[in-house]
Amino acid sequence: MKFHSLRLLPVCAALLAASAMLGAQARCIDEDNVEMRTGSNANGMPIDAGAARANLQNMVNEAHRRSQALGAVRLLAEAAAIDVDEARSGHWPQLTANGFIGTTETKVADVEESRGKQGRVGITLSAPLFDGGRTTQLTDWRKNLAEAARLGEINAQEQVALQTVSLAIERSRYRLQAQVYQQYARKMSCLVEALETIVRADRGRTSELVQAQKNLQQAEISQAQTLSMVRQVETRLRRFVGDALPPSEGLSSVLLTPPPLPEVLAQADTAPDIAQLSAQALAAEALSRSVSAARMPQVNLVANGNQVRGAGNSANWSAGINVSVPLFNLPAGHAVDSSQKRAAAAKLQRADALEARKFRMTEVHEQALSSFDRARRVVEVLRDSDRVRNFTLQQWQQLGRRSLFDVMASEGDHYGLRVAYVNALYDGQQSTAMLWSLGSGVRQRLQ
Repeated sequence: MKFHSLRLLPVCAALLAASAMLGAQARCIDEDNVEMRTGSNANGMPIDAGAARANLQNMVNEAHRRSQALGAVRLLAEAAAIDVDEARSGHWPQLTANGFIGTTETKVADVEESRGKQGRVGITLSAPLFDGGRTTQLTDWRKNLAEAARLGEINAQEQVALQTVSLAIERSRYRLQAQVYQQYARKMSCLVEALETIVRADRGRTSELVQAQKNLQQAEISQAQTLSMVRQVETRLRRFVGDALPPSEGLSSVLLTPPPLPEVLAQADTAPDIAQLSAQALAAEALSRSVSAARMPQVNLVANGNQVRGAGNSANWSAGINVSVPLFNLPAGHAVDSSQKRAAAAKLQRADALEARKFRMTEVHEQALSSFDRARRVVEVLRDSDRVRNFTLQQWQQLGRRSLFDVMASEGDHYGLRVAYVNALYDGQQSTAMLWSLGSGVRQRLQ
């Protein structure tokens, strides 16, 4: 009897050591059990919303400064503004000079009248008096195209801002996910260490150790994949803002509240891309009117003078009003009809884009509300999940009423819920950023 008691001493010592390791495992879980709630970072500390907003503003400004595409759009807008000056100058008189130096010969009825070297110089002045409003309509056409180009530049800036903010949000999402997987891997590592001690005393628990090691490897794989996603997103973000990336904490406090749907819908008409379509429709109407005005009489003031020196010296000048009245021009009628059709089509395109935008606003607004509601619900479930995992661990460690597989299942479920919370929260932020862009714009909201 004493012999058997002596043989059990090493086993009891091993079990006591395992119990100590499980206590360490419980402390490891409790230390990292940070409730993930809006307005706190991964360590549960309050975040600086002002700093996060400033970081986003700086990134958007830097993206605008670095974007070559925006530079090209800006140059096109400037060129369109110059086109307006060109069209407006059609009202101004035009002065033309011409000259000739060479040899000439003049015969009338085979009788030579003059022959020899000759120099000619002439000048012509013309000024439009009446063109049926064609020049005015062409100027309006160019003005509306220039306005469309200006709005296109604003729209391009908005797209760059939205991409920059969206990438910043994704970067924050994956960094937080990586923290969750890191904590999950640490929990599994603690459990593996405890089971290794148990298995040294009880080889029959080897299957539990293998299962824990498998879960640890899966957590490490998830963490590695998430860190890879962080690097990929940061690579895309550096294309916009350069190598100096600001901290990612605090973004949830900036994009946490989606704007009210009526407010967003009221901004649909003034959105840059819708306003651009409106300007293009007005430009099409002005072009149609200018094509129609081409069939009106054209009245111009014309004055010219010519001086000839050398063979056949002469001088002449003339001044008067030139009237041109189109009597029959079949292609012009077709041109008017086609331009009117294009103007009507531009109006319908603008109306369709506005309708689609409002439906898109409603859809994205619902997505944002749904995502934030899902995040709140997951937080409530997380509290119960945390209690379940702690109770399961205690029942397995102290009472032996649960298996290791129950412990690992409760841990996996808990960290899966934490990842689901991160996804729900950042899905809502992405929808909020999209709503900002569909309304008054991301850059304006960040100011």
